[in-house]
Formats: sequence, structure tokens, C-alpha cells
Amino acid sequence: MRSLRLARFGILRRLPAADRLSFSSTTPRLITHPCKKNIALYLGVPEVTSAHFTSSLLLLVVAQKVYIYDYENDSWNVTFGIKHPVTHVSGDNCCYTETLFCMEIGNLVFAYFRGDQISQTYIYYSNNGGFIFWKYHYDRQAEITGSLGGIFQFFSLSQVGILVVDQGKGMFKYSDHPLNRSLGLSFDYNGTLDILIVPGQRGILLLWFEHSLLFSHNAGQLVDTVRVKKGDQTLFSSMFEASVTIHNIAVNENELAVITREDNLYYGNLGVVPSSVIKVMVSNPYSLGFQATFYESGHTLDGNTKYNLDICLKQQQHWGRTNPNFTSSLKRATISTVTVDIANKEISCVDVKPLSTLISIGCDLDKRIVIQNKISACSKGILDALTLQDNYSFIIEKEFYDPSFQGQPSSQDLHVPYSYSQLGCPLLVYYDTPWKPVVELWRKDTFQEIVDAEYVLLEVNGQFSYRYSLTAQSALCTSQPQNWTTMIKEFGMPFLWNRENYVSCHDSNRNATLRWPDVQYQILGGRTTNQIIFSHNNEGESPAPEKTCGDPAFPTYRPQTRRISSEWLQVEGPG
Repeated sequence: MRSLRLARFGILRRLPAADRLSFSSTTPRLITHPCKKNIALYLGVPEVTSAHFTSSLLLLVVAQKVYIYDYENDSWNVTFGIKHPVTHVSGDNCCYTETLFCMEIGNLVFAYFRGDQISQTYIYYSNNGGFIFWKYHYDRQAEITGSLGGIFQFFSLSQVGILVVDQGKGMFKYSDHPLNRSLGLSFDYNGTLDILIVPGQRGILLLWFEHSLLFSHNAGQLVDTVRVKKGDQTLFSSMFEASVTIHNIAVNENELAVITREDNLYYGNLGVVPSSVIKVMVSNPYSLGFQATFYESGHTLDGNTKYNLDICLKQQQHWGRTNPNFTSSLKRATISTVTVDIANKEISCVDVKPLSTLISIGCDLDKRIVIQNKISACSKGILDALTLQDNYSFIIEKEFYDPSFQGQPSSQDLHVPYSYSQLGCPLLVYYDTPWKPVVELWRKDTFQEIVDAEYVLLEVNGQFSYRYSLTAQSALCTSQPQNWTTMIKEFGMPFLWNRENYVSCHDSNRNATLRWPDVQYQILGGRTTNQIIFSHNNEGESPAPEKTCGDPAFPTYRPQTRRISSEWLQVEGPG
């Protein structure tokens, strides 16, 4: 029998601050980890307003602040970057594999104040599991009328969805083309709804409070009531009509259970909508198209007919039969889930579950970017691998880094642990000498080419003790170039400058005439000879850039981040 590990409030005395933990609801909740079935959180007596599992961490919102509990190491941390009150955190978990894009799913978290007017609320976003948050910029947020019911990263659609609540109706608004032009269909919002994203990235949502239970099969585009059935007979068209009070609900990838305060238990499955003998569903039809062929292929020894199902998948834009107004942008990497299920099966048929697979549409996962590292601190005897693996760390002095990436001195020094398994040995680079990384593209263990596309670097800790060799004028820009300051201001957080929103300053742009020719030109590669120059002003460590490809013609391959010492640089290694 599998043991169940519980995170209880008896251990919360270890919080780094003096906030007392309790649960805001009068109804106890048991929240299970979506991937680790023996891990659960029990929320008992009443001021925790929200909880979310990310990998081996648990995020809790307490007294409108977010805390992190590492239940593997029994330790607590506070998060950084949230400057306004929040009530809820939201995210998703990928239980399929340990690939990079799957781990990124678990690291994306939103923090927000549910019930605030969307036009004036503050939303925060983390891409590292909740340790550091940045202000999230939602396009034209100030123009949205209604209160915030929640914000979610719907990986099944590769969209960020905001639940807009206005005049007793709820509807989802989406972030990217083609769904950003209109709202999802409205539904009755008669009480404050908790929203569960069902594990598996299939786009299934459950929305509920004590008198209502709703569901969506397509990440909120269509929302309907859950009907109460007995066999083929529909007893009630909704849980509200059944006149029951929901105590709690529980879900896994394929099943739903509802317990009521009247001591009744309701059970259902979460298969795809029945329409034929075999049902195939793609969660993101705006990006992934398919063609299915179902045919007889012989008989079993006892005379039953055997069938084959052939599914051909292709990026939607390449089928040649979809309107560009329907498809998502070719420049943006997306995700879709393909699910195959048997339609019209009995509710008791629990051993024949839907089959799902997660499809990454974008970077070839066999390819990686490597920064050429022929001369390292280890090869020159300055550092050695054993030292770097022995809890090695370094200090970034407060004068030389800004966690908000605005180039302003911080209030305290930053202690940074060094991960040798991720970062290897630092690459040697002279300070006060122009330098540009040699970027190599590899496919598995085979070198492919030197990458000459345009790209940008951002120091992951917010250091600013380096500069660029070219200005907008010396780079021969004809329009004002983008830079990290303007991009962070526009999108509200770092790491969102990419090939989808990159605009070359060598192209004519009436909206960005060249007004400040002396600003630093922050794009490397491509047609210019731009380089980086590191200052000798920090005896600790120097920048640890993350590389992002801006060239629309070149796919994005994310490398791993590496640290650098003051006289030598190490950028990202194998991804």
C-alpha cells in the first residue's frame, strides 16, 4: 500500500517571517501533487488563501505574501519581486518527462489578487518555480472591464488566459494570435470559482464553488455545466439543479470525484467528447493539425476484428488549408497534446484510459547551442573541478547588480551558489577587451555550424558591469534599436525579448526613428561587429548571460546558463 506524505501546518513554525498560517476556508482541503501521487497538502482550520505544487516545492499565499516550502529538505524561503498584495498563485505541472520544455511548464507561476479590477491590478510572473517574480504585462490590460477571476498559463493552447468576471458572467481572454482578438464564450458566474487545471496538458478545466461545477475541454473557450447522470439518463442538468452543496472535488488525468456535504459521492470520467467509435483530439488546433485513418487490419484468434489507427501530425501552417487568421504565429514555439480515446464507453470502464502524448512544436530537442570554450579557468589551473563541485559560491557586490534589471545598484550583496553540473568550468575572457562568444549549433553529439544569426544576452542575476562596443550610430541603424530597458518596460519582465517581438534597427520603422544615436547597441551577431566589454570593477564574479536568438529566420535553441568570473566569461553550455 502506498504511503501518503502530508505537508501539515504543524511544521509552519519554521517560516522565516512571523506570519501565522491558517486556511481561509471553513472547509478542509486535501491538495494532491499532480505528478507525485504520494505527496499531498492538508489545509485545515482558518489564512492561507492559495497553494500550488511546483516540482519538489510548495507555494503558499499567506497574509497576501508568497512563501516557498521545500518539503524534500524541510526548509522555508520567501519569494522576491512581489511588491503588492496577492491572494492566489497558479501554475501547471508536466508529468511526462524530464525534457527542458516539460520542466519549464512546472516552473511557470502567476501570482495575483483575485477579485481586483483587471484594469488596475498588479499581476506577477515567475519562470523559476516561484523564487523570483516579475511584474507581468498583459497587452491592453488597462482597457479590460471586469474583475480578475484568475490568470493561467494554458500550455495546451500555448496561451495565457485571464478569467474576466463582469455583471454575473465569466469569460476567458487570451494573450496571443489568433485568440487575442475576442473573448471566449461567456458563462454564468454565480459565485467565486476555484479553477483546477487537470493534469496532462489536455486543456481540461474544472471550475467550482459549493453550489456549481463547470468544465471546459478547450482551456476555457467553451465552458459548460457538469450534468448528473445515472446510466444513460440525465437526472440534473447541473450540480446547482441537483440542490447539493459541494464539499470538495478531486481529479487525476482521467477521473473526477465530488463529495457533498449531504454525504454523497459523485464520480465521473474526463474522456473526450463522444462522437464516433474512436475519438482523436488535438488541444491546440491553431498550431498542430492532424489527419487520422481508421481501418480494419485482421482478426484475433477468437474472431474479434482488429483495427489500426494511423495519425499524421503536421504543423498547422504547413497543411496548406488553414487561414492565417486561424493559425498561431510561426515565430512562436507552441505545445499541443494529442489524445486518443474510446467514445461512448461506460463510466465503469476505468481500465481503458485515454492515451495522450505531449507535442513540442518549435525547437528540435536534439539540437543545442554550445558556447565555444577552448580556454577555461580549469584548463589554466586557476580553478579546478573539485573546488567548483564542493559547495562553491561567489558574491556579487551590491554596486554591480540590480534584480529588477534596470541597471541600478542594489541594497545588499548577492550570494550566488555555483552549479558545476549545469555550468562546468568558466571560460576565460580578458576584462576591458572587446569579446564576442563563438556560438556553435550541435545536433546530439555532432557539430552542425557556427551560428551567425542576431542574438541578445541578458545577465541572469541582473549584473550591469559590462558594456557594448557599438552604439546605434556606429552599428549603422536607420531606426531606434530595441534594448533591454525598453523591452522590460514594454513586457514587464526580462527574458521576453525573442524572435517574435524582435525588430531590426536596420529596417525602416516609422514608429521608431533614430532619435538617440549614442545609446549602446545591444544586439550581437548578424551584420555588425558588436562585442561585449567587461569592466574590472568587481573582485567577485561577473555576468552570467542567457542567450536569446532574435533572428526570425533562425530557430530558438535555449542553452544552459553559466557563470563568469571578473576576468573571464562563461555563457550557457549544452542545452
